Amino acid sequence: MSFEPRILIVAQTDDWVGPLSQGLDGFGWPTVTARTLDAAVAALDDFVLEAAIIDASHPDHAQMAQYLSEAARPRRLPIIAVGRPARPDIPGVDMALGEPPHPAQAALRIEQLVRAAITEEEFGLRQRTFAQHGTQLVADVAASGPMRVLVAGAADHRFIALSNALTEVGAEVVAAPTPYTAFDYLHESAFDAAVLWGAPDHAPALSIASGMKRNTRLYHIPLVLYLRTPGEIDLAELYTRGFADVAASNTPEPETAQRVLALATTHRRHLSIRKALEAARGSGLMDPTTGLFTRDLFAEHLRSVAESARARRRPLSVCVLRVSESENLAHARVGGWLDRAMPQIGAMVSRLVRVEDTAARLAPEVFALALPATPGPAARLAAERIAAVIGCTAFDAGPDRSPFVVEFDIGSAEVNPGESVATVLERASQNLAERRKIIA
Repeated sequence: MSFEPRILIVAQTDDWVGPLSQGLDGFGWPTVTARTLDAAVAALDDFVLEAAIIDASHPDHAQMAQYLSEAARPRRLPIIAVGRPARPDIPGVDMALGEPPHPAQAALRIEQLVRAAITEEEFGLRQRTFAQHGTQLVADVAASGPMRVLVAGAADHRFIALSNALTEVGAEVVAAPTPYTAFDYLHESAFDAAVLWGAPDHAPALSIASGMKRNTRLYHIPLVLYLRTPGEIDLAELYTRGFADVAASNTPEPETAQRVLALATTHRRHLSIRKALEAARGSGLMDPTTGLFTRDLFAEHLRSVAESARARRRPLSVCVLRVSESENLAHARVGGWLDRAMPQIGAMVSRLVRVEDTAARLAPEVFALALPATPGPAARLAAERIAAVIGCTAFDAGPDRSPFVVEFDIGSAEVNPGESVATVLERASQNLAERRKIIA
């Protein structure tokens, strides 16, 4: 099996690189280490690296982030700086950590930063596609005012210090002393991030995290756990509970505030992009009943996405979802009940895809997805998850009839080098047809 690194680490020594590199390998993010800036730039040319971690004590640290960002273009390269003092203000640094992160923390933040970078690339392409038709897409993060952060937990001098640090970096802080008041605030207004104060048993924080992850409106709000004392719980377990970041008890409040603000800004950016697309529903370019791309707009945009994927050396996959034929749906078609449900189904598709994915309505009962930076197998899993969620929804079938559910035939294909978008769409549709034939 060939070794293909995904993460670049730039450090002069292996003091903290070894354990982090080994841990990242275990989480599916193999690394390559460079000692000098020249070696790092060469590595970016040799490999398709998705993020970089740089040592803040490196002599070239101040200029390294900008050099690496330029060398990686046209890909966006997220960069994490490690070492004291944590300096997020250095140009090109997306996240600054005073201490080497736990591998689980690093893996999660890398995943978030990489997806954010891909989202920015994709939004730029969408702006270009829409501009060609005279429609401007604007995602204004500042339009909604300062970042709003919920700080939940009993009052403590360090927690108060964190609230003050968040205020100093421009965030609007709302304090909630108990899980009950926290959920009251979360349901009453919108927040860009939440910080939960770790108790000895973490029960209040875990209760809030669990409740938020069961709520579709609150699911994507980034959660940060601020540990009260060292060695309280296995960090890897905390990340599986849905926390976007965990700040150790010895993390300075200003650093934690910067990390929270970075998560909040990314979350707000994603919401702004979704709102920009929703605002374009009345432009005539989007399907007005679902908010999805129309067939022609999708074909045009897919060509742009494919060109970008080749230039950035990223994978690109396409999926087709077609409503399956069944006895259940034959009854639903009587009286047009399936037709009535299709706008809701299409709207569900548009909400269930990631913000960087493009969803379209190709025909009354056929949808398509373009998934940038996604290999074929992962794209198919994403389409199957969307189909499964919709398959759990019951739709009205009229008086005296039981509600019906909708299932999909799914076809998928990864774009091959030099392959046209028409060909890859045809391959995805053929896979769908072949599946139908096998099932039949």
